[in-house]
Amino acid sequence: MNDTKNNIAANLRYLRNRNRLSQEEVAEKIGVSRQAVAKWENGDSLPDILNCDALADLYDVSLTDLVRHDAEKEGVPIPPKDKHIFGVVTIGERGQISLPKKARETLNLHPGDTLLVLGDTNPLTKGIALIDSQTFLRMTGQAVENIFHKGDK
Repeated sequence: MNDTKNNIAANLRYLRNRNRLSQEEVAEKIGVSRQAVAKWENGDSLPDILNCDALADLYDVSLTDLVRHDAEKEGVPIPPKDKHIFGVVTIGERGQISLPKKARETLNLHPGDTLLVLGDTNPLTKGIALIDSQTFLRMTGQAVENIFHKGDK
């Protein structure tokens, strides 16, 4: 129980600071006293479930992450709702990567599923992203469907 209380307190302090809010502003937004927020952040007490839900909404994190995320154990700060950091992968000799098991399970990915590879070559934002190809087609409509069927002709 103490670990949970400490995790919640640490998460609340981190999230408030990340969002650049004062304890008074948090208290006002969720309808409690500043002292209540201070007690939660110090680990002197725990917010009830309704206040946890309001805090999760305020900080745009999942309720589960708000109460269970352990930044020390996970190695990363608490993520925004529906966002994940699954870990680091190494590119093999032929360019292949293996997706972490937690990523495959969370995203319900199976052998044979197709992913679209997106990239950004700007030196300041250089990166790569993967998205389910069917999801991408639903999001973009027929405008890009020829990308997937270009070689079919």
